[in-house]
Amino acid sequence: MATATTKRRKSPGSRPQGPRKRTDPPSRPAWLIPAAALAVLAVAAGLLALLVTRPDSEPRSTGRLPQTSDYHSLLVAPASSDDIVLGTHDGLYRSGDGGTTWTKAELDGQDAMNLAQPDAGTVWAAGHDVLAKSRDGGGSWQDVRPSGLPSLDVHGFTVDPRDPKRLYAAIAGRGLYRSSDGGQSFSLLSRTVGPGVMALAALRDGTLLAGDMERQVLAASSNGGREWTGVAQGSFMGLAVNPARPRLVLASGPGVLRSEDGGRTWTQAVSIEAGAGPVAWSPRDPGVAYVVAFDRSLWRSDDFGATWAVVVPGEQS
Repeated sequence: MATATTKRRKSPGSRPQGPRKRTDPPSRPAWLIPAAALAVLAVAAGLLALLVTRPDSEPRSTGRLPQTSDYHSLLVAPASSDDIVLGTHDGLYRSGDGGTTWTKAELDGQDAMNLAQPDAGTVWAAGHDVLAKSRDGGGSWQDVRPSGLPSLDVHGFTVDPRDPKRLYAAIAGRGLYRSSDGGQSFSLLSRTVGPGVMALAALRDGTLLAGDMERQVLAASSNGGREWTGVAQGSFMGLAVNPARPRLVLASGPGVLRSEDGGRTWTQAVSIEAGAGPVAWSPRDPGVAYVVAFDRSLWRSDDFGATWAVVVPGEQS
């Protein structure tokens, strides 16, 4: 079992804090792209239109990541590896130039801790008191209030790539829940893994991966979440499954860890002193991946996560 440890961050003062563990009951999920080429093109068109359309009155951040608290989730749009969506404690921000400039976008004031795509045109956002669904690639959103969840404090969320109606939600302090009807209802799956989970991913072979912040472990289940095994140690904030190589997975927290065997074994790809939050692959160019660090730096890999470089410097750079 690969082992990764993280340093406890000092009080950052003016520095941004990483995602906070809330006392009123930690990136990333994973952006899951359907295999059908037509579906990819449909979502690409919708997301690209959203990324390039911006009223002149909207605030823009240049040369740095947005000045907002809690970077939670990350998405690379299907149209271009330079089109990025960042989910924060204050809604979504969009960049069309690889992270150099950012525009405030949808879900203003809402805690977008997770972004997931179950099928063409459909996007889910889930977070603290947030469960919302978009049917037009993220342009408009509808609140979802399913039965069976003890609360809507959704710290982890993912969609089964084999079945877009099967959703998983980690509810803070309560457990891991599953829906088999596209989010209309949920039922309890695990009380052991789930209460402290912030990173959640489902693989095409049925494996579930969960980054448990309370137990400081990355856990894997091969039987639908009934039993779990620790596969790495540390504080993991994000998980991302490669769209072209479904056994290639990235886990973020103490930098970026990389697995080529579906999460069974892990190696450290890069160590980031400030710690890392959300991580995502590019559907258009599966060799490209991004990760956001807690010092507000943005890192990019162009070789399937093997090596990483800073593309947007952090506040201390």
